[in-house]
Amino acid sequence: MSAPPTPSRPAVTEREARQVAEAAREQDWRKPSFAKELFLGRFRLDLIHPHPMPATEDAQRGEEFLAKLRDFCETKIDGALIEREARIPDAIIDGLKELGALGMKIDTKYGGLGLTQVYYNKALALVGSANPAVGALLSAHQSIGVPQPLKIFGTQEQKDTFLPRCARTDISAFLLTEPDVGSDPARLATSAVPDGDDYVLDGVKLWTTNGVVADLLVVMARVPKSEGHKGGITAFVVESSSEGVTVENRNAFMGLRGLENGVTRFHQVRVPAANRIGPEGAGLKIALTTLNTGRLSLPAMCVGAGKWCLKIAREWSAAREQWGKPVAFHEAVGSKISFIAATTFALEAVVDLSSQMADEDRNDIRIEAALAKLYGSEMAWLMADELVQIRGGRGFETAESLRARGERGVPAEQILRDLRINRIFEGSTEIMHLLIAREAVDAHLSVAGDLIDPDKSLTDKAKAGAQAGVFYAKWLPKLVAGPGQLPTSYNEFKREIDLSPHLRYVERTARKLARSTFYAMSRWQGRMETKQGFLGRIVDIGAELFAMSAACVRAELLRGNGDHGREAYQLADIFCRQSRIRVEELFGRLWANTDDLDRTVVKGVLSGTYEWLEEGIVDPSGDGPWIADATPGPSRRENVHRPIR
Repeated sequence: MSAPPTPSRPAVTEREARQVAEAAREQDWRKPSFAKELFLGRFRLDLIHPHPMPATEDAQRGEEFLAKLRDFCETKIDGALIEREARIPDAIIDGLKELGALGMKIDTKYGGLGLTQVYYNKALALVGSANPAVGALLSAHQSIGVPQPLKIFGTQEQKDTFLPRCARTDISAFLLTEPDVGSDPARLATSAVPDGDDYVLDGVKLWTTNGVVADLLVVMARVPKSEGHKGGITAFVVESSSEGVTVENRNAFMGLRGLENGVTRFHQVRVPAANRIGPEGAGLKIALTTLNTGRLSLPAMCVGAGKWCLKIAREWSAAREQWGKPVAFHEAVGSKISFIAATTFALEAVVDLSSQMADEDRNDIRIEAALAKLYGSEMAWLMADELVQIRGGRGFETAESLRARGERGVPAEQILRDLRINRIFEGSTEIMHLLIAREAVDAHLSVAGDLIDPDKSLTDKAKAGAQAGVFYAKWLPKLVAGPGQLPTSYNEFKREIDLSPHLRYVERTARKLARSTFYAMSRWQGRMETKQGFLGRIVDIGAELFAMSAACVRAELLRGNGDHGREAYQLADIFCRQSRIRVEELFGRLWANTDDLDRTVVKGVLSGTYEWLEEGIVDPSGDGPWIADATPGPSRRENVHRPIR
């Protein structure tokens, strides 16, 4: 029996798209969240201090693997070769399989290594420093590929079937994006039509990281609603060797040149119902829940990048002399080195703290992980840009060219290119701002959301008004005063270098942030969601406060362990001072900005008002559609899928 014809791409209004995204959110907060409380003006230091620590046996197992992985990275991974040939040699991937690196996060009972999130992230930072494309391959496989969604949502049969393969031999990929669908999954068009005991998949997926070499795929597809089928966007495990699966293109990018990223077409691909992950319609919720911890892999590799930038900046700036002294001692260069050192310390603090909280599972870290991704990707890019500037002309020159003329082959320009995608991967900076902002105002919408919902009745609005009155009568007075105004607060952080003023600042500023958010909601009400510039700045302030908190807590942990404690306090202190300057600037821009004028200019640009400004150039991009045709149907291109065996 042949499957019914594939439905066309759904027409979705803005409101419907928002409803789909809202339905995919985790609605409940069953565990405490440090970051959620921070956005509400409550500085819950007790949730992160004392700094949580891994169990002894977890640390021992993790350190043993890191030692093996370091040796492999130093002796087997030739980053220059991968960059030159734009491909990771099969021998490297085979070596990672033998090492067990494909199963770092998979439980030992399925043949994996069973590493904690902390050590998994340390491993990614290490591999990513050798070559970011190798780190991306391992991350895409385990952080968002088959292992993670099955770990959380899979049946026992699915775990028994697929996890041993993922742990040792099979590479996996995650397929959500389509040529015309990015961060707005409500328009997703790939279909999965029920047919007996199977589903029949049709559609095209874009930017399938690992898709070119993957053996197993997590595919998001839309099941049409019918008798006996709830329908909706649903997740499936698909064998890449299935008839009708074609990898039509291996994509090339400005960075991560070894990335096995492609375009995958599904034509009448039969997938057993047993391969469906969770119920029909739960696909987006599965994807978002998977990303709660999966997002931590990306800032982990940003930490590795920061450490490398610091190492190169230190060595180069000591060797390079200008006007009679090393360039490091010229203030213009020294300030950049200080920024790299302080930011690397803080970013590692954010990632380690978030990862350890994920391992302990006592806190809900959905906001913390999102903040780590947002902050890590933005700050790592800035650090790499500063390194290129410190290196001057050599920073712009390729490593291969440097080696060819007899100098050390420092790939500074490469790391800048490689890091650029992190501001887009797994939720662009702009989308992360909106996602975090939605979670940050969840408490407000829970009690007062009906007041600004145009679809609600007057009765519902009256009830919401009463609930909001009770909530705000208790909440608002607490934003007036707090421990941040007492000079003796947080004195356990008062050492030779005093970090307690920074924590008092975080507490005061958290209350100021909450007051600003409340004022904005009162002012704009239902239009609040359109004020993306304002919401982005609110989130960026929260990210800085989280980073300051993590840096201070980490410094105290290292001091208590006798592990570079004084130096850690120095780095935490300078980071907090730098961060406070950024926070004050962001607060100023909450209300003094060009957001309204920007919207006016945008309308003019799109209407052609300023088209005269584009005169005097030639456009080398040529002709062709802005978005490739993704009409379902049989593939007319060669299959470039190449499984590694």
